Amino acid sequence: MNKAEKTALIQEIANSLKSYKGFYLLNMEGLNAQDTVAFRRACYSKGLRVRVVKNTLFSKALEIAGIPARAELESALKLQTAVIFVSENPKLPAQVLKEFRDKNKKESPFFKAAYIEESVFIGEEQLEALTRIKTKEELLGELIGRLQAPIQNVVAMLQGAGQTLAGVLKTLSERNSQNS
Repeated sequence: MNKAEKTALIQEIANSLKSYKGFYLLNMEGLNAQDTVAFRRACYSKGLRVRVVKNTLFSKALEIAGIPARAELESALKLQTAVIFVSENPKLPAQVLKEFRDKNKKESPFFKAAYIEESVFIGEEQLEALTRIKTKEELLGELIGRLQAPIQNVVAMLQGAGQTLAGVLKTLSERNSQNS
């Protein structure tokens, strides 16, 4: 690969870093060709794209993209690196990776790091935390549910009080008609 091709590739990766919400870094070592294809297909079926990158080119792309956590992420740029860019659901790559490992009873691909909405996750132990991250839609749903709960309680209380008052009035009117 000549210098012009490397420069174009760095710029392409940098543009991807800027346009996506985040990315995952994996080490694909330990997978044979068949398993690698199977993992790529599992990702592709969920709308994810796996791309193997050279560590030095990815490091330069991080610099060009202005990723604030570049120094932390560079510590994960050892051995072979594959990147998965995240567009919508930040936990989807973690779920796909975990499912692939469980289904195939393998420990690889290895999770190296993730950068999701300006948060850095480094090391295999962070993978479980990433599978539990809530999406923006899930958080909004919870917030709306929590905001609606007090209002629903007030409405239920008013309806209950109204029914009680109506029952008392009906009983009083029945007594008055019996006494008359």
